[in-house]
Amino acid sequence: MKRLGVNIDHIATVRNARGENHPDPYHAALQVVKMGADSVTIHLREDRRHINDLDAKKICKLKKVLVNLEISMNDKIIKNALKIKPNYICIVPENRKEVTTEGGLNLVKNKKKLSKIIERFKKVKIRTSLFINPTLKDIKLSKELNVDCVEIHTGKISNLVKLKKKFHNELDRIKKCSIFAKKLNIEVHAGHGLDYKTTKILSKVKEIEEFNIGHFIIGESIFIGLSSVIKKFKKIIKN
Repeated sequence: MKRLGVNIDHIATVRNARGENHPDPYHAALQVVKMGADSVTIHLREDRRHINDLDAKKICKLKKVLVNLEISMNDKIIKNALKIKPNYICIVPENRKEVTTEGGLNLVKNKKKLSKIIERFKKVKIRTSLFINPTLKDIKLSKELNVDCVEIHTGKISNLVKLKKKFHNELDRIKKCSIFAKKLNIEVHAGHGLDYKTTKILSKVKEIEEFNIGHFIIGESIFIGLSSVIKKFKKIIKN
């Protein structure tokens, strides 16, 4: 059964716009699970532009909510993550000037550092994932790093679909990487830029077990409600 993770970062973005306490990401975490999400994703960025330390601490303490915490390789962030102990960790690249995550991790450049970080999380039995580009080389390196999962960056295919351009070469890359990862006993996730149409296309890739979607879900919920959007995505990934 394919799973849906809902990223609630932009609930915090709306809250922070007024510098007040509403809407509360903690409440959102509880609600999206009640509405059908299998897990909640939050990104504790170094610049704390949306989710903050208190949000992360409170949300990770929720007993009936599976939390996927996205973090960079920053030492302070790593130590913080080990203290609050989420169910899952996804290590992502981070650039202070970026509007959103622009691509997968550079595994070659950061292999040694990533190896040490992954070992620390696995010692305390936290499922650890790497956010990677859809290349066979990155799948192979992920296996060498002994991760539990990879989350394939779907930004490129999402943009091609939205622009009504040819996307089949990118889809083929994602399929090949997913098949290769599965053969290596690495769980495959997908995330970034996903909307209804791209998710429907990627849901046909049987090796992908989890979709993590945030911006589109929060944005679309303005028009039809959060529960309706989550239900639509759950229906899409089941087919």
